Amino acid sequence: MYASNLIGNVKVAVDCGCGAGSDIAYLSENGFRVHAFDINEESVRLCSERFSKVKNVFLSHESFSSFEYPKSTLIVADASLFFCPPEEFYGVWRSISESLNPEGVFCGSFLGQNDTMAGPNYDRKAFWEHVLVFTEAAVRALFSEFEILKFVEHNVSGEIQGIPQQWHIYSVVAKKYNK
Repeated sequence: MYASNLIGNVKVAVDCGCGAGSDIAYLSENGFRVHAFDINEESVRLCSERFSKVKNVFLSHESFSSFEYPKSTLIVADASLFFCPPEEFYGVWRSISESLNPEGVFCGSFLGQNDTMAGPNYDRKAFWEHVLVFTEAAVRALFSEFEILKFVEHNVSGEIQGIPQQWHIYSVVAKKYNK
């Protein structure tokens, strides 16, 4: 694990858009104090039940912009930042970046322009009204204060229930510079 640096004697992680809590489970089992949030009330309720007896997990029903990011050694935002309202993203990104301590690690993904969700046939009313889309250059520009440890572009075709789908995602693992 890249985030070996500690805050006090504690590894602190933030799970942005925690969903069903699979990242929470892994992180808490590996010694992290986990602060997790989701805008979906049902996700928070399910995670609250799932982790009710786990003392190092703190859950919030929040959005990217309303969550108060604690000082952290690791921030996970996998398949979640796509849903940050575009007009709020740069403020959210600043909060994420500022909350990571020097040598803290960001691990997350960004939606690319070729993804079905970025296209004109994506039903925004049925699924999600605002989808945040990036070019590779725009994603890389976000990490000017980081060392990019891993950058992978996934651009694959497939089907969901017989309907053609294109997945275009940039996955990034980056360590904040120690200035």
